Amino acid sequence: MNLKNDTDFTQLSMNIKAWAKDLGFQQVGITDCDTGNADDRLQAWLEQKFHGDMDYMTRNRDLRKHPALLVPNTVRIISVRMDYLPETHNSKAILKNPNKAYISRYALGRDYHKVIRKRLQQLATKINAAVADFDHQYRAFADSAPVFERHLAEKAGIGWVGKNTMILNNHAGSWFFLGELFTNLPLPVDQPVTAHCGSCTACIDVCPTKAIVAPYKIDARKCISYLTIEHKGSIDPELRSQMGNRIYGCDDCQLFCPWNKFATPTTEPDFQPRHNLKEADLVELFAWDEKTFLKKTEGSAMRRAGYESWLRNIAIALGNADTSLEIIAALKSRENHENDIVKEHVVWALKQHGNKYVRTP
Repeated sequence: MNLKNDTDFTQLSMNIKAWAKDLGFQQVGITDCDTGNADDRLQAWLEQKFHGDMDYMTRNRDLRKHPALLVPNTVRIISVRMDYLPETHNSKAILKNPNKAYISRYALGRDYHKVIRKRLQQLATKINAAVADFDHQYRAFADSAPVFERHLAEKAGIGWVGKNTMILNNHAGSWFFLGELFTNLPLPVDQPVTAHCGSCTACIDVCPTKAIVAPYKIDARKCISYLTIEHKGSIDPELRSQMGNRIYGCDDCQLFCPWNKFATPTTEPDFQPRHNLKEADLVELFAWDEKTFLKKTEGSAMRRAGYESWLRNIAIALGNADTSLEIIAALKSRENHENDIVKEHVVWALKQHGNKYVRTP
């Protein structure tokens, strides 16, 4: 069924943006389905093996390149931004305390995938009511399908791709999630913004493992976010000491980006830190059994790592922590862990304390 000839798509677009902001999104942009050379850039990245174990990046290439194959009849993509930076932002202080656990700020609240998709569905419901005579076809995504998310967000004017490969916004920094609503509505498109990284290399300079191997290019195999979340095996010993106390993800390339001085703390209740994970002690978290881990991370993106990787990551952080009876005792408690990967990293952590090793009864 066709839309009425007098449908004002410009007004509809304005309404969609207003509805989206009422639903908690801070910015909305609209673009077409042309993904340009994004697939060529992905191919070059894959050929360099920078994706590590993320084999899913090699699959469904046609769906990434052609959004209308992913969702038939799609002609426009509504790209949204939702800020997530917690109100009390003491990230740098936590990084400087080797006995505290640093968890990437995005993972402190509820799982953003569910939050954003739910809001996008609510947005689609409002759109449906406004175009009741039209067979509105749509689908919502939030880092949940083969989508060139950042490329589309850049085209829609949400921001530009920075040298750390994240979307940057000169009014909001980069502490935000992205989501998309694929639609068959022929809405007017927005224009991209200009890039403003200039000669700045702050993100490249501060990367703990030097994973940003060149501007706009990341070797995921060195990236702490990849290592602590996606990678399930042994972590390269040469990288472990550089990981510090980062046990889930890494924010350094955002923490030191000059544009993030404009970031605004979120008022979204779902993204507020839970279970004191914003500044928890490493020893406390290492003592969790699997049942506690599952309970404390219920509804959280941290479930993605899994319990064994959680222990592996904390063991590395404990190896980088200040030597103390408490730290040694915690590591000794899992020195003979049944999981070989956990055991390997615990043994490494104990050796890190070298001649300061304190034997416990």
